[in-house]
Amino acid sequence: MLFQNEQWQNDIDLVLPVFEELSSESGSSFFITGSCGLIGTAVVHALLRFNDKYKTNFRVIATGRTKKSLDERFSDCKDRKDLILSLFDAERPAIDPSVKIDYIIHAASNASPKAIIENPVETLTGNIVGLSYLLAYAKENAVKRVLFVSSSEVYGRKDRTTPSQETEYGTIDPLNPRNAYSYGKCAAETLCVSFLHEYDVDSVIVRPGHIFGPTCSEKDVRVSSAWAYDCASRKDIVMKSAGSQIRSYCYCLDCASAILKVLVKGEKGQAYNISNRDSIMSIRKLAEIMTTHAGVKLVTDIPSEEEAKAFNPMENSSLDSTKLENLGWEGVFDAASGVSHTIDILREVSVLE
Repeated sequence: MLFQNEQWQNDIDLVLPVFEELSSESGSSFFITGSCGLIGTAVVHALLRFNDKYKTNFRVIATGRTKKSLDERFSDCKDRKDLILSLFDAERPAIDPSVKIDYIIHAASNASPKAIIENPVETLTGNIVGLSYLLAYAKENAVKRVLFVSSSEVYGRKDRTTPSQETEYGTIDPLNPRNAYSYGKCAAETLCVSFLHEYDVDSVIVRPGHIFGPTCSEKDVRVSSAWAYDCASRKDIVMKSAGSQIRSYCYCLDCASAILKVLVKGEKGQAYNISNRDSIMSIRKLAEIMTTHAGVKLVTDIPSEEEAKAFNPMENSSLDSTKLENLGWEGVFDAASGVSHTIDILREVSVLE
């Protein structure tokens, strides 16, 4: 029962002022793909809580691949009149033409490293096919703006040790199927600006770093999610690398506030990094923060060949958030507070359920 969790609602309330300008869009409808995901759920909850606090009468259309996943994810708020649960599959997209949509937030994507390795074709096409449909829909139905949730992986490998700005790209190996995710995101971004150039479809792009939070699924094998569940269960966590890779970590509600800030204030055709400058650190440092809060041990192990294939090849995927901050965005949660709240909330929610 995440939405009703007291700590979670307090956390949402802290980020609402960050995108307060959204109140000018009172009465608007928001179509959100990937709503059952780590980022999508945070966005849905933020909009619903915004309605509660600002009386904006937003209509939130939360979509997912199956009715079961939607019902389970939103079991504690599915009876709200401002929330509509709807099926949407990015690989076989379709929207009821009678539905009125003002804003589209496309957060549906296969992001699990294991699934990317097992299904690189679906990973690549899912990003392109779903977005192409949504942009064409926006063109024909006077949607005000499409926001595409991309990834820090569009930057590829780089020699720099400084956080990447939005125009600084490295290299991506096109013959590595693990890069189906990276190239899918790159192609989708180009699709956004192509629809803008040719058809004047308004879109903006966000590039989140490594997002964590209690909206993660227990089936999510990404280390920040898997470790959070281990810590919540008071299990030691296992790190299968030296942990030296540098990442831009960001609590999911800071990510949601950034998305909604860009939706209302971002410049069309532009991309914005989502990174909390207080949470840029090594994977090992994140693990140490988690184990310290949970009172468990950090154990190192050697990855299997299959596990190693799924690793993000970027040694330093830190992001420069200056462009986003210039819109007036600021992260509320540093790594320590975000991690502690994640673990504590997961413990409480698992007891309630």
